[in-house]
Amino acid sequence: MAEIDTPHVPGMPARLQPEVTPPAPPVAPGEMSLVDHLVELRNRLVKVVIAIAVCSIVGFYFGDQIVAVLKSPLPGNKPLFFTGIGDAFVIKLKIALVVGIIISMPVLLFQIWRFVSPGLTPEERRVVRPWLPLAFVFFAIGTIIAYVILPFAAGFLVGFQTPDLQALITAGDYFSFVTTMFLAFGLIMEFPILLYGLSRVGIVTSQRLISARRPAILGIAIFATAITPGGDLVSPAVLGLTMYVLYEGTIFFIRRSGK
Repeated sequence: MAEIDTPHVPGMPARLQPEVTPPAPPVAPGEMSLVDHLVELRNRLVKVVIAIAVCSIVGFYFGDQIVAVLKSPLPGNKPLFFTGIGDAFVIKLKIALVVGIIISMPVLLFQIWRFVSPGLTPEERRVVRPWLPLAFVFFAIGTIIAYVILPFAAGFLVGFQTPDLQALITAGDYFSFVTTMFLAFGLIMEFPILLYGLSRVGIVTSQRLISARRPAILGIAIFATAITPGGDLVSPAVLGLTMYVLYEGTIFFIRRSGK
């Protein structure tokens, strides 16, 4: 490549001569510039937001039925109360948003895949592609596990009431507890897919995960206790056990893949 000549102004010292910035290297065919990547990311995010909004409308339409289903695990069929004039609307809106995120999860995962896949090799795309539908299956399993243990968690917490200390459960607190648990369990179920993807690009190996088993168990225990709402013993115990089973299962599959 020929060198770029800097123009010389007669009578001006060399250190004051104007600098000429070399042109940016051309983008190779088939590659995207930074601006193109940002535009692509914006378009994917817009599609995700639209999908969540449409699914949230569905969740809002069936809001009363969803409230009845989520309230059913509460022991004693206790009524729920709200104190603000607009609390009922806000609560139904929050529930609709969480339902929208859960229902639109296939669209979210698909848009992430379409954004990431161009940077992968054909072999990496072939290996990772089957895990895309499994990611939604795992997320759904996580929400089901949360719903199954919800009666135990709610019963444990309400069980501390006494004749002098009666529970007056507000709808806002209860549904924040429920939706946080659902999202936490659903997202945690993506844990093995993340580890498997990192193994395919050489960041983690099965041997490295085995050697880090003890710190991982401690980290799982701390994380499960911190992320589960309510302060009961059942939720973090089930979440921690689930994460540990997923950790061991991920080691098994990574080892089978030769990593």
